[in-house]
Amino acid sequence: MSVPLIGIPAEHVSPDDAMIGLSVTYSRAIEQAGGAPALIPLLEDERLLRAICQRLDGVLLAGGGDVAAECYGAPDSGRLTYVDRVRDRVELLICRSALAEGLPVLAICRGIQVLNVAAGGTLIQDIPSEVPLALEHRSVGPDRATRLAHTVEVQPNTLLANALGLEGGDGAARSLPVNSTHHQAVAALGDGLAVSARAPDGVIEGIERLDRGRGFVLGVQWHPERLVPGDARMVSLFRRFVDACRDLDSRSRTGPPGDGSAR
Repeated sequence: MSVPLIGIPAEHVSPDDAMIGLSVTYSRAIEQAGGAPALIPLLEDERLLRAICQRLDGVLLAGGGDVAAECYGAPDSGRLTYVDRVRDRVELLICRSALAEGLPVLAICRGIQVLNVAAGGTLIQDIPSEVPLALEHRSVGPDRATRLAHTVEVQPNTLLANALGLEGGDGAARSLPVNSTHHQAVAALGDGLAVSARAPDGVIEGIERLDRGRGFVLGVQWHPERLVPGDARMVSLFRRFVDACRDLDSRSRTGPPGDGSAR
């Protein structure tokens, strides 16, 4: 059985931006699902970033700080935190290349926001100040990374429901408890995307590509990687993603934007 190579863009982890890194929870979740995680550096050269994409079987977009408002044509509300414009640029390029090439994409927390912006969508910059009667979307306490803060309603007949093993014969939405550490969220959907889960306050918690025939593209607002291996549904999510990356070898890709060649 082949081992798919899955790229994960890094983030800056030092005050002077001299170091990059990634939480090990992402790479461990990919490893346990049968994939080979590869850290993508925050390169300046877009040509090299596209060359990296051409060698990948999938892309995971990880959590982190806020996406700069200018990336989706909005004024900065003054409530953004940990904005990294270099990371924004790299992840948006990687995501747009992956979408164009048919690469499987799993986007987590900040990643779902990057995915939506890459497809032309916008973001809620601060849930507490913009969403009336909003839930608390930030877990607190020593167990905040894994604490199940609220539920989401997963829509039936969606890629998300299928990947989580929540499909039922009654065609009803399924309630799923999730961990939560975010204050931004998807606002207007990007082109070709659909909502697959919402929190009880209406905040979008899951999005996916409308046309499933164009490949596995899924974003979730919670942190499934932190719940692996203890939660079978989150394990299933990563396995489905890695399986989609493995399947890429058996079908052609369209090549980078502007290039009609196959992989």
